[in-house]
Amino acid sequence: MAVDTADPRPPRISLITVCWNAEQTITDTLRSIDTQTYRDFDHIIVDGGSTDSTLAIIASAPADNRRVLSEVDGGIYEAMNKGIGLASGDIIGFLNADDTFESSDSLETVAAALDDKAYDGCYGDLVYVSNRHIDRKIRYWKSRAFKPGFFARGWCPPHPTFYVRRNIYERFGRFDLRYRLAADVELMMRFLEVARIRTIYIPRVLVRMRLGGATNKNVQNISRQNKEVLHALADHGLKVSTSMFWAFKIVNRLGQFLMRNRSQD
Repeated sequence: MAVDTADPRPPRISLITVCWNAEQTITDTLRSIDTQTYRDFDHIIVDGGSTDSTLAIIASAPADNRRVLSEVDGGIYEAMNKGIGLASGDIIGFLNADDTFESSDSLETVAAALDDKAYDGCYGDLVYVSNRHIDRKIRYWKSRAFKPGFFARGWCPPHPTFYVRRNIYERFGRFDLRYRLAADVELMMRFLEVARIRTIYIPRVLVRMRLGGATNKNVQNISRQNKEVLHALADHGLKVSTSMFWAFKIVNRLGQFLMRNRSQD
């Protein structure tokens, strides 16, 4: 007899926003969070000790479900780990200060996908937008259902769309701070390729991300990040052809730029 894995109680989400001197973008992020139709979530802001008006902007948009921690930290992944430590929800996800939800039902879509306990996590699609004009699409990051070996081909889900149950972090660990630019990729690699958690792909855009983040602001950082990904593959004993990794990566990126004007289904 089949076991019903659905929980009658809707899953509670802990949404974490990491920021530092984000006065130019944090308002858009907060607005997209506060207009979500799904309300069973808490919002944790981990600020790295901003010296601009970021904290004042956050204070001007209070919410009953919002908590703020502000202190100097060692970077984005250390801040993310702090956020995980503060999270109490069934599911954990991230929306950083350069990002916005694509629509008001993005969290509702995530909650619906993970209402079934058969899945440990989910992820969807993402669009990169202009830093100054968030309605101008630059790249369409179309993902797909995971298959073993994908990470060795330069694939990974868009991390801002990646939501997993809190017990997955408890079992398999948080962000590895040895990776300065690719800790998010290594974590998803560890969860999907090594631990083989059960994920469901949501074929729709969940998040808009501004160009100009730490990993994509210049060619040098993009190269460094991908070298860290190759090191992570080796660290986890995953076989990879360096030439094929870069070939798949280049083809994939070209496809994302070509799809930038694709309309959402």
